[in-house]
Amino acid sequence: MMQLDRPTPTAPMPLFSQPSYSPMAVIETKTLALDSTLGDLSLYQVEVEAHQLVMDVAKLFDQNPLFPGVVLKTGSEFVGMISRRRFLERMSRPYALELFLKRPVRSLYEFTQVPCDIFEETTLIVEAARRSLERSPELLYEPILVHGEERGTYHLVDVHQLLLAQSRIHQLTSHLLDQTSYAERMQTEKMVSLGRMVAGVAHEIKNPVNSINGNVEFLTDYYTNLLELITCFEEEIKHPSAKIQELKDEIDLDFILDDAPKILKSIKLGSERLVDIVTSLRNFSRIDDQQKQLINVHECVDGTLLILENKTKYDVVIQKDYDSLPEIACYSGQLSQVFMNLLANAIDALMEKKEQNPDLQWQPAIKIVSRYLEQYRDGQGISIKIIDNGPGIPFENQQKIFNDFFTTKPLGKGTGLGLAISYQVVVEKHQGELKLVSTVGEGTEFEVLLPF
Repeated sequence: MMQLDRPTPTAPMPLFSQPSYSPMAVIETKTLALDSTLGDLSLYQVEVEAHQLVMDVAKLFDQNPLFPGVVLKTGSEFVGMISRRRFLERMSRPYALELFLKRPVRSLYEFTQVPCDIFEETTLIVEAARRSLERSPELLYEPILVHGEERGTYHLVDVHQLLLAQSRIHQLTSHLLDQTSYAERMQTEKMVSLGRMVAGVAHEIKNPVNSINGNVEFLTDYYTNLLELITCFEEEIKHPSAKIQELKDEIDLDFILDDAPKILKSIKLGSERLVDIVTSLRNFSRIDDQQKQLINVHECVDGTLLILENKTKYDVVIQKDYDSLPEIACYSGQLSQVFMNLLANAIDALMEKKEQNPDLQWQPAIKIVSRYLEQYRDGQGISIKIIDNGPGIPFENQQKIFNDFFTTKPLGKGTGLGLAISYQVVVEKHQGELKLVSTVGEGTEFEVLLPF
């Protein structure tokens, strides 16, 4: 029987001393053979109490880059599993850090839980790899759970590790396990959790907003009718009693008649703005669309700007140079997330430059340029450029900017998945291109090219 050697990983030291964490260990890999089982692989035993905070799990992943996930338990009771990939994907969504970072990890698990396969430790590696690859696409790269021989113990095996073992056993070609680009393995990334949350919020807001927006029309009509009635009374009663005159002076009727139309107009404008915001949130929430829809890309960009307005209205000047564009078929929610990531990154870069140079006489600005392309590849296309006058991106970072988990932000402010997911949405989902041009000290330009 052919024996295959496998490097033995060094077991990492425990990072947390809290009693809520179970001991973390790596069961070392044994020499591999054709009949090797899962018990012969490096099995990660990473158990976390379900009440532990999400920020602690984030720190655990950050300090242990090899951990494929964590097993959640309540005492000795098994709760479930969250993979590193799914954890970082969910936490990379806009507002996810504010929502989950200080909550128990159970809340994040209940929001994102997916079915996980449990294998016995005696399962052959070849059989486990085959069954793992037969899983549905969204679960394809989730780590697998291995039930240990000891009652109530669970270990994790990274799928990369499993496939690497299989390839060695069968002497498969190295390209099957090529890890140069995480995006090459991201074939069906589903960005659902934030979409569900936003859709729920938008739905709850929609009804009262529609009520306000609809009733303000009636209120305006009522005011107009009352104004006509008051005018008629004043024409009929040339000399009102002292009591009526006193009341008119007390409530300042002339001011009310002058100010009420302004208030009604303000309510009307505010309600219309709320309707626009709710519409933008609902469009953004459709990040799990299964079918393309015809959309106006300008509305997609403007809706994203509306959501981000709180971050830009005081400090950042937004300039628009829009061409006349046709409607194109795309996944509107996913495209909205691309623009959200690009615009949010630009805003963060501008604010960082402003904070680092408070005395600099400089106006942060973002310019959005759209162009219709009469010739693009074998047909036509559109171009959307997002240009900022921020600090720019160093050349060495430009080479890695679309790599998964690459980030220059501190822990808790970014996971490095935003641009990687954006690249996948544009290139793989829409068969387009996402280009970067940046000069340190001058600014950065991202260009989204979409064919149609």
